[in-house]
Order: sequence, then C-alpha cells, then structure tokens
Amino acid sequence: MKSARPLGWCCIAILCAAVGAAAQAPARPPASPQALAGAYPFPQGDPSGGRGFGRGAPAPRNMKTLLVWADTRNGIAQHDSVSHAAAVIERMGYETGAYYTFIRTDSNIISYHPKMTTGQPASGGPSLANVDAIFFLGHRDVPIDAAQKAELLHFVHDDGKGFVAAHMASTAWMDWPAFGDLLGGRFDQHPWGITTAPVIVEDPGFPGMQFFPRVFSFHDEFYQIKDFSPQNSRVLMRLDTAGLDMSRPGVQKADAPYAITWAKMYGKGRVFYSALGHDASTWDNPAIQRMWFNAIEWALGVIPADVTPRPVSTTVPPPPPAYGRGGRGRRGGRGLGR
Repeated sequence: MKSARPLGWCCIAILCAAVGAAAQAPARPPASPQALAGAYPFPQGDPSGGRGFGRGAPAPRNMKTLLVWADTRNGIAQHDSVSHAAAVIERMGYETGAYYTFIRTDSNIISYHPKMTTGQPASGGPSLANVDAIFFLGHRDVPIDAAQKAELLHFVHDDGKGFVAAHMASTAWMDWPAFGDLLGGRFDQHPWGITTAPVIVEDPGFPGMQFFPRVFSFHDEFYQIKDFSPQNSRVLMRLDTAGLDMSRPGVQKADAPYAITWAKMYGKGRVFYSALGHDASTWDNPAIQRMWFNAIEWALGVIPADVTPRPVSTTVPPPPPAYGRGGRGRRGGRGLGR
C-alpha cells in the first residue's frame, strides 16, 4: 500500500499553482476615482482614517447622533423597504464615522423623558434629549400622545435639531396640522402608481443633488403632494409633468409644482423630505444613497446649504450626456432608471 503524501506538500503545490496562474493573468488596472464613486456612496472614503467608528469602538465625543424612527404599526400598506432603508442609513454612518445611529420602532422614546411600560424612567437609550436629528420612516397614525407631539415640535423648532423624512412619512398624522407645517407637505395619493417618470433637479447646488443629472428618468411610486408651497420650502426635485399622464383619476392640478424632494427651516431646525424610496432596491442606488447621506449631514448641521425658498423654474433643463456628472450612478446595473 502506497504511503499518503503529506498534507503540507499538497497545500504548497496548490499555492504554487495559484501564484503561477496569477502571474500569467493580465494585470487588473486600478479603479479610477470615477468608478469608485459610482460603486461606493462616499467619495471621501472613511473619514475615520481607518479607526472604524463602528459598534466595536466608542463613538468620538464630537460624533453626531441620529435616531432612525420607524414605527409602522398603523401603516395601511406596510412598506417592505422600511427595514432595508433603516439598515442603509445606519450603515452609511457606521462606515464613514459621520454619525452614530440608533434604530427604534418604539415611539415611547419620542420624549425628553421617555418611560418604560411600567411608567418608570427609561434606563439609557435614545431620546429627544440626546439625539441630534431624526430620520423618520413612520406610517399614518404613529402612536404618540399630545405631550409627545409638543415635544417633537419643540425638538425641531426650538432646539434646532434635524428632521429627515422619507417616502411614506408624508402620510403620517394627516389630522395633525402642525406636523404638516413641520414637514412642508402632505401625501395626496399616487395617481400614477409605480411607474417610470422624468424628474427635474430644481436645485443642483444643494448637497447631494450634484450626483443626479438635471433631468433623469426614475422608477418609483411617485407621491402627489398637497399643502406644499414653494414660498415656504426650497424645491430640490420635482416631477416633469410633460412625461406623466395628467388625465389620470386623482391627479390634482392644485398640487403643482409636484415637488418630490425639498428642504426647509422649521424655526431653528432643518427639515428635509424626499418622496423617493418606495422599493427596497431604490435604497441601493448610489445617487440616492448620496442624497440621503448629504441630507443627514445638513440636518445634523455638519455641512451648510442655502434653503431660502425661491420660485420654481418654468423650463426643463437639457438632458446631460450619457455619462455626465450624475450618470456615474448608472454603471454596474444600478442606474437611476432602475
């Protein structure tokens, strides 16, 4: 019977073969900055310098704190994208060190003095007393009482904290006028359903908008927004109605300019809303991720932006080249039109 060849020799032989094959393979060129920007949502890389501001390390004393508030228990149509959206927002802060995130679905924490179900003070965790901004993903009648509503308004209006809201957030508290004033607009149905529609970037100077073409097609469930005024908010994106069926039942001409993304001040606080984000895959789009990342930075007071309300343009900017400034997001099958 032949003796078995020692395992170590087998491993060495396999390793040598692999090295030889690699030496014969053509060298892969280094990724260009443009390619990296298209594949990764943070062009600046890891601002922590490799220290990794994740859960495994204590947050720096100057790190901003974001509360992702995603209470959807009363949503008429539970959006499957909520979990993934919250995870994407948390990951962006985790990987860049730009902010530290709490994800919570318990609305009891929307208070300066949150309590446990026993009525005793909550022991630790996020509250309006220790976060710098809220990323809101709530549906319809989110269960907070009158005192909590007053504290939420105070958090933004008087304490000057940030409030960033996505998609279904405009359906929340339809019978609470003060929240409509805070957000800047209300859900008014989606008469076009899920479709591909042309979007105009009204303000390419706002942080995050530079990653989009001035005009692009996008596939999503587009909300029609009512109670919105360009005199109170800076329109960042709007629908190009020339590419929509405006004769569909439910279309309201009074909802012009059909804004879908805007920024505004509410007292001392910074407010950002975008109706984009119905489908979970939307949150994997590099340009959309950049939009949310920069919006959060602005809401946290990390970067400046001019949100002075101004009239909406009456013209449509010309489309960019196939791979223009914002076209990088189309590469790798993750384009704006997906």
